Amino acid sequence: MSTTTLPAYQNLRLERREQVTVLFVNRPQVMNAINRETLAEIGDAVRAFTADASQGALVVTGQGEKAFISGADINELAPLAPGAAEDISRFGQSVVDLLEQSSKPVIAAVNGYAFGGGCELALACHMRLASDNAVMGLPETKLGIIPGYGGTQRLPRLVGPGRALELILSGRNVKADEAERIGLVNRVAGAGALRAAALELAQAIAANGPVAVRAAKDAIDGGVELPLSAGLEHEARCYERVLGTQDRLEALAAFAEKRKPRYAGK
Repeated sequence: MSTTTLPAYQNLRLERREQVTVLFVNRPQVMNAINRETLAEIGDAVRAFTADASQGALVVTGQGEKAFISGADINELAPLAPGAAEDISRFGQSVVDLLEQSSKPVIAAVNGYAFGGGCELALACHMRLASDNAVMGLPETKLGIIPGYGGTQRLPRLVGPGRALELILSGRNVKADEAERIGLVNRVAGAGALRAAALELAQAIAANGPVAVRAAKDAIDGGVELPLSAGLEHEARCYERVLGTQDRLEALAAFAEKRKPRYAGK
């Protein structure tokens, strides 16, 4: 598999592995804690990935083996006045929203600590894989604040309101095995095997028809909170959308000719 290193950011490292982009948060000196500059770079990188027709999936992870993202940079947050705190919260939400709103799949490879803003960023990804040494949590109430990058909204939708209240109000951390059991992560891999597992999943997705992947994601995202009857209507519209595409015709031809399809994303 070919690997291409993309233009460097100050706080990120980006690699392209065929149809998969890998984004490393690269601040190991502070356990990959994110500040405003890092958030801005993540936003820029996600926009570039979304606009790149050659890329089918994004993997987000942290540099090194100790931390995914250890949280927001406390040195930046500590001196903030209330108005400035609201501003950084809204800015963080807008960047994290870009991950969730991506029409292409985004996978978090949670390699180690994922606290506060790091946990919130992982929650916004469409799938989460974790290393067996991963620890996740929203400890903000222990610091006299609350999660500000979407944690109070996404965690209940993922694990249920009761569990979310327990975890957020207590500030309790969750180890990888419990995270998998309660549905916080999709599955756990050995620390040395996490990135390979995330890449394998991303490449399996990226190998499928891009139009179909986007339509299936739209069917789930747009229907999951609707009544079943309305969700089925939405699914039918998404299904109709893919039938006349070049990708579907190419898939049928490839099946008949016993070869791999060559999708155009149209």
